Amino acid sequence: MALKALILDWAGTAVDFGSRAPMGAFVEAFAQVGIPLTIEEARGPMGLPKRDHVAALIYSPAVSQRWHALYGTAPTEADVDRVLAIFEPLNVEVIPRHADLIPGLLDVVASARARGLKIGSTTGYTRPIMEKLMPLAAEAGYAPDNVVCAGDLAAGRPSPLMMYRTFADLGVWPAWECVKLDDTEPGIAEGLAAGTWTVGLALSGNAAGLSKDELAALAPDERAHLRTRASAKLYSAGAHFVVDTIAELPPVLEAIEARLAAGLRP
Repeated sequence: MALKALILDWAGTAVDFGSRAPMGAFVEAFAQVGIPLTIEEARGPMGLPKRDHVAALIYSPAVSQRWHALYGTAPTEADVDRVLAIFEPLNVEVIPRHADLIPGLLDVVASARARGLKIGSTTGYTRPIMEKLMPLAAEAGYAPDNVVCAGDLAAGRPSPLMMYRTFADLGVWPAWECVKLDDTEPGIAEGLAAGTWTVGLALSGNAAGLSKDELAALAPDERAHLRTRASAKLYSAGAHFVVDTIAELPPVLEAIEARLAAGLRP
């Protein structure tokens, strides 16, 4: 029994090593409404649709307290929309600086296609952000068979709806013959909810949060500690496998096909 589709997240999985693009935009968006936010706080809800991400931040105890101290009232849904309206153009603006393909992506995609797999994609990015990113990725050689964005459907991650749309777009089923690759907990949850195999990425995305250069500068024990911590997060989210980056995916696909041949399911 052969796999039919590989479904990839975007930032931190296929492009933007360390998933850096959204972080500064979140910090700046909140700064523009007078609320300080750390990079670590901004990373917390990564993987969610961007409106849900803003909501998770604004309603978090720490940020909500800062909001109340500044405005004398608790944040509201209108405030979520206000911050999102500031965030989105900021994120679009920085996309060209964070559109580099993650090393190994093109080889893995070419290998998967050669084995007959279709290449799908889902993202927590909104359609306007992706309209900036997709041409840059295509110019560099990466163009998946579909792209489903946050806001395209009634619900995004961690629901399975973007995965269901991808199955329909690609014409693939059953879900257990598909693999979801992601660097965030909500992205893993999305795959699990849809019934696919899930593979987490420990070092290329949000779980580690470092650029290629920052990662390369770590001492071996620091890198090992980071890998252990990031892997634990992804396994806790339910990932069936965790690798450092997409470059290490091919042996995992073979392992999954062996499990399918033995009659196993996710």
